[in-house]
Amino acid sequence: MYPRLEINLKKLKNNLRIISNLLRKNKISLAMVTKAYCADINIVNELVKDENLVDYLADSRIENLKGLSQINIPKILLRIPMKSEVEDVIKYADISFNSEYETIEELNKEAKKINKVHKIVIMVDLGDLREGYFVEKDLFDNIKKIQDLTNISIVGVATNLTCYGAILPSEKNLSKLVSIAERLEKDYNIDIKIISGGNSSSLFLIDENKLLSKINNLRIGEAILLGRETAYGKRISGTFNDAFKLICEVIENKEKPSVPIGESGVDAFGNKPIFEDKGIMQRAILGIGRQDISIDSLNPIDKDIEVIGASSDHTIVDVTKSKNKYSIGDKIEFLLDYSGIMTASTSKYVKKYYIF
Repeated sequence: MYPRLEINLKKLKNNLRIISNLLRKNKISLAMVTKAYCADINIVNELVKDENLVDYLADSRIENLKGLSQINIPKILLRIPMKSEVEDVIKYADISFNSEYETIEELNKEAKKINKVHKIVIMVDLGDLREGYFVEKDLFDNIKKIQDLTNISIVGVATNLTCYGAILPSEKNLSKLVSIAERLEKDYNIDIKIISGGNSSSLFLIDENKLLSKINNLRIGEAILLGRETAYGKRISGTFNDAFKLICEVIENKEKPSVPIGESGVDAFGNKPIFEDKGIMQRAILGIGRQDISIDSLNPIDKDIEVIGASSDHTIVDVTKSKNKYSIGDKIEFLLDYSGIMTASTSKYVKKYYIF
């Protein structure tokens, strides 16, 4: 059945092993982020079995952590909890990342109901301007109030970089995170077990011997999936970048003009497209569209193919220069970037096929 996302679990396990060994060598715990592939239990089970490579499982959605409840590894909810989901957060997350006292108070109430102490990590915004306390005074003004909550335990601090504002991690900005952790320990007598210095974009600091020694945790997703750090896109030695492959079926293949004919309006997504006149081209249509995949993420394995556009359920590729003569029912294969893995994994219309 197609379209099909092929997932090579041997290659993923290889990538995980290399990154886990790198972090362990530097005394850094690994929170394996599972959100890009929707915490697919087939993938997670294969990655965590046999070897002790992962310290935490981490995801942005509590629904995904709920699906991993049978795996005996501590689970972290990465996205700031919604008040409407605190009951499930207490049930299915061992640790949650937080930056709002009002939400932490609700977590405390829910934890008290089942006589549980819920662990939290305080998020600090170091300039990427997504989640976290941005003004230190606000953070410390709330710490004493949080300490007074009987069923909440502060276990760490964390930051997120590069995901929204594309701000790179550095010795300078991460030193602020370490400084906050040290003050929490000294002035508030809090045992800070986790100082989480970011995601796959922080890996280059290890390579350059610039990651502060007190940073003892990273949350890693893309580097495991694609074998690269995400600050500069540098490949990690020994890893694979093709553990995920999308295979699509040709449903039409005809010669047509390269520019649509008639008065131009907007497309199905409200955009007014611009077309380059390349004359008559051989245009193949694939049975997949924007509802299933981030079109910009498609990298054809046949380098003579060009993706030229898509609607919600059709993708059009120019096969004019290809040495392969595609027929109806033939398959065209793509490597994916992170957004492609994420969207293809999320779509119920894309079949998942596992290579063990």
